[in-house]
Amino acid sequence: MWKHRSIRRLFWRVCVLASLVLAGCSTTTSQSFNVVKDSAVEKSYIATDADFGKYRQLLSKDMGIHFPTNAPHSEEEILRIRQIFRTAFLAELDGYAIVTEPGPNTLAVEASLIDMRFGTSSDVPDLRGNLSQLAQPGQLLFLMELRDSETDRVLGRAADSSGDPPQFATPETNATDWEGVELAARRWAGLFRQFLDKNLNK
Repeated sequence: MWKHRSIRRLFWRVCVLASLVLAGCSTTTSQSFNVVKDSAVEKSYIATDADFGKYRQLLSKDMGIHFPTNAPHSEEEILRIRQIFRTAFLAELDGYAIVTEPGPNTLAVEASLIDMRFGTSSDVPDLRGNLSQLAQPGQLLFLMELRDSETDRVLGRAADSSGDPPQFATPETNATDWEGVELAARRWAGLFRQFLDKNLNK
């Protein structure tokens, strides 16, 4: 009788422990953001617990480019678009220390270009959940995220779809307006520099 009770107690202890472990694994952490007023870009958000005071340098990460799955873009074209935007942004970051490795005083800067003008969110591969919430069908969105380079925690976001959007290749035209891409890159780079200066107190 005692043996059966001991086994039963042990069984329930294991069940309770398992339920606690599963509850801990299923817990999701949420992050709160404040809307930045009078921002140069259309939408900008800063994490409520963000502290930019410790950051002394920037880590520029590769730009994410998201086109609908039917867009006729080659790898060479994607690389050219990415290089145009990188050149424009590095030119605007004069005065900031740019590094190539994460560090305790380093803020990672990651840009994304999301073309939703000829597709829906389901047509765009590898689109993270937070990006699909910001990008709207029929829109070309430029997004810049500020992250702690070591923890990858998002500290700020700036999104903009205004101005004269560049014409990328489509199944109908199969041609990209490269001059328009360069103009858009310089414009968004200038807007982001204003956003960066305002929030990092440069």
